[in-house]
Amino acid sequence: MSDASPARPDITACRVLRVLLVDDNAADRELAREVFQDHGVRVGIETCASGRAALHTLRLPGAVLPDVILLDLNMPGLSGFEVLEALKSDRHLSMLPVVILTTSSDAQDVERAYSLHAASFMTKQLDFGRFVQQVDAFVNFWMHVRTTQWLS
Repeated sequence: MSDASPARPDITACRVLRVLLVDDNAADRELAREVFQDHGVRVGIETCASGRAALHTLRLPGAVLPDVILLDLNMPGLSGFEVLEALKSDRHLSMLPVVILTTSSDAQDVERAYSLHAASFMTKQLDFGRFVQQVDAFVNFWMHVRTTQWLS
């Protein structure tokens, strides 16, 4: 009989990264959904067309919270900054990592996002190939973060 403990299962093979994409632009949502779905079972993406819809979805009783939120800044109604402030001031949602995904590369927007505790800031890529690379890096990073937290 061996004293060796059983090998740990490879949870990265079965763990799904749950992403909530909040963006008012339907074409951007669809493009992001297609690129993320190319990752197969590794990524489950839900989308909301407005900040209000996202906050409502996240606050539903029994809601399954995402692992990470991708948030556009420039939206009608509640801006991405207002959504970020609301998330970070809600004790049930404040721990969710929020990554800004926007066309803005303005230094003031970047600074404000980080001052409101955004986890990261990504500028939308106009080049499809670069966007795919950006999504690959995003998925790999957040899968590593979630796996590390799960093993802790």
